[in-house]
Amino acid sequence: MKLKTLAKAMLTTATLALATHANAADIAVIAGSAQDAFFNIVKKGVDDAALVVQANGGKVTYLTVPNYDNFGPDLVGLINTAISQNVQGIAIPIWVPDAQVPALQEAAKKGIRIMMYNSGGENREKVSGINYFGSEEKTAGVAGGAYMAKHGAKKIMCVIHVPGAVNLETRCNGVEEGAKANGAAVVKLPLPANLDANAAGTAEAIKAELLKDPTVDAVITLGSPVADAAALAIQQAGVGDKVKLGTFDMSAAVLGRIKDGSQAMAIDQQPYAQSFLATTMLAANIDFGIELATDPVLTGPAIVDSTNIDAALAGVGKGAR
Repeated sequence: MKLKTLAKAMLTTATLALATHANAADIAVIAGSAQDAFFNIVKKGVDDAALVVQANGGKVTYLTVPNYDNFGPDLVGLINTAISQNVQGIAIPIWVPDAQVPALQEAAKKGIRIMMYNSGGENREKVSGINYFGSEEKTAGVAGGAYMAKHGAKKIMCVIHVPGAVNLETRCNGVEEGAKANGAAVVKLPLPANLDANAAGTAEAIKAELLKDPTVDAVITLGSPVADAAALAIQQAGVGDKVKLGTFDMSAAVLGRIKDGSQAMAIDQQPYAQSFLATTMLAANIDFGIELATDPVLTGPAIVDSTNIDAALAGVGKGAR
């Protein structure tokens, strides 16, 4: 009798567990192009978070745009793909509000929960977003512009590699504000979108501007791959002795240049933390009803330069920075 009771209890427990797993979080995480090194770190955060989600019986699907040539429509396409897959939640940055906000509003109407990361926190209420994990773009830009000006820059070129992307335009506006407040001027260089994956073409465009205007003594790029192109441009223009280089975001190459002294700094928004937290907290909200009292959750900015480069390199070695 006791054995039958025990067996019945075990069966009931197993049935409840299966039911719980059947209703566990099924979420999509939407991200930028796999050709963009920044999103290698974002994917590392998602992959690690997926282990947590899967441990609770859930599922994570990672969706990326192919490139940035047709950015807004491609993002809408990914949102629609997620909706068609009947996901319970979407974690997503908002880079092109005019295109993305209406699509996410439709998703929210269908009961899909929206968690935001990386960009567009100001649109959270419009899309019924739960929370935002990321850096405030303008604040980060102000910090970068101020840093370069305080370290001697008088005229900073801000390179916008995807014109029209709100987060990049906002970063550059912040650079301008921070620089001007500390006595430096800023010129903006918007590049054609088709150069985004073309390092050689990007380097040529930046070099041409440096040769055209010899008063430029600093360059700030808005992503680490563009910083690689800018470093090449500075070298080819023969102005490495007078033009400082800074960038948003980090990579092994960026940190290597900071370590050897050929790059001044990088503005780190900690993308691993953004995607890991957005993914796990979206699943926790679906599974357990958990919400955070802190809203938004800021993961940056943090300036990485010669004073803290070794700690940053340790994180790179583990794939998280």
